[in-house]
Amino acid sequence: MPHAVARLRTARLARSAKPFLARGGPKGIRCSGCRLIPSHCMCALRPVVSTHAGMCLLMADIEPIKPSNTGWLIADVVADTFAFGWARTEVDPALLAQLSDPQWQPYVVFPNTFAEPSRVVSDVASTPPHRRPLFILLDGTWDEARKMFRKSPYLDRFPVLSLHPEQLSRYTLRRSQTEAHFCTAEVGAMCLDLAHDTQASQTLDAYLDVYTTRYLQAKQQRPVDLTDGAHVRLQELR
Repeated sequence: MPHAVARLRTARLARSAKPFLARGGPKGIRCSGCRLIPSHCMCALRPVVSTHAGMCLLMADIEPIKPSNTGWLIADVVADTFAFGWARTEVDPALLAQLSDPQWQPYVVFPNTFAEPSRVVSDVASTPPHRRPLFILLDGTWDEARKMFRKSPYLDRFPVLSLHPEQLSRYTLRRSQTEAHFCTAEVGAMCLDLAHDTQASQTLDAYLDVYTTRYLQAKQQRPVDLTDGAHVRLQELR
C-alpha cells in the first residue's frame, strides 16, 4: 500500500493543470516507488524499522512531487508517518483529527527564535506516559516553512521543539540559504534520536545518504556502487 507521502503526491498530480515533468532520465521516466531513474532504483533497499514516535508532515504545495523531497524518505522508514498538504486559507479536517488523537503528543519542530519562550522545549521528556511523540515537520523551502509556522493557528497549542545539532547539513541536492538549515529527513532523524528510536534514526540517516548518492550518480551518469560507504552503512543497519 502506498505510504502517506505517495498518496499525497498522487492527489497533487491529479489536481495539476499540466503534467509535472521531473528532470533527468529517459523522457523523464522515474520509479514510482523511489523517484529515481530505473537504472538507479533503490526500492529493494527500503528498510523496515519499528518506532515509538510518529511523524506528521505538513507539505508545501509542490513538495510531494519534487524528486528531491526527503519527507518521502521518512515515510519509507517510519510506518506512522502522516502527510498533509498545507494551505493558508483552509485546513484538512483529517489533519485536525490527527492532531487531536489522544494517543499522540504533537511537537512542532521549529527554531526557538520564532516561538514564544513559554512554548519552547528541547526534548520530549515531558511526553505523558500514555502518549507517543508526534513530530510535526514543516516540509518546504525555508521561506515556505516560516510562512507555515506563522499562519497555522491550529498549531499554536502545541509545544515547539527546538533542535540544536552540532553538525552541519550533509544534504547536497538542494541549496539552502545557510548551512545551519537541514533537510526534512535530517530533522526527522534527529527527532527520532530524541525519542530514543535510535535504530530508526540511524537507519533514516543512512537511507538518506544512499538516496543522495544514487541521485547524484544518476545525474552524473555513473553506475551504482554497492561497495561505497553509504551502501555499506545502510546494509549494516538493515
